[in-house]
Amino acid sequence: MANSYTKIYIQYVFAVKYRESLILPQYNEPLQKYISGIIKNRDSQMIAINNMPDHIHILVRQHPSYAVAKMAQEIKNNSSKMINETNWFSDKFNWQKGYGAFSYGHSQIPALKQYIFDQQKHHADRSFEKECKKLLTIFDIDFADEYMFDFLG
Repeated sequence: MANSYTKIYIQYVFAVKYRESLILPQYNEPLQKYISGIIKNRDSQMIAINNMPDHIHILVRQHPSYAVAKMAQEIKNNSSKMINETNWFSDKFNWQKGYGAFSYGHSQIPALKQYIFDQQKHHADRSFEKECKKLLTIFDIDFADEYMFDFLG
């Protein structure tokens, strides 16, 4: 082909450090807007974003020049910095060390968008831990329960 044509969809999922429920409802919109700006500045497109108090789901149409690990790192580092500079919390805010990144085909995007937008409904009867294990199982990713999350002491 003479030109490059891509549609790369990645869902990022990561948790607040120690799985603390720190992201209060009044912070949802500013956090989501800030992360959307990070993605736009990486020549990528925000498709869907939603968070719970202890974790976030982000669906991106990602530019092929950005590595998945680099995008996750930039989202987490920059959003943590913004949260800490605006003093949302008395203590320092951090995302947990790891993340999930899952790729999807174009035909899967409408259902995935709805799933992300319905997070509050899903978590009325399903824990984030169960949700993560289900994603890892669907994507056939090996994991050990004891390394899934860091919990506060």
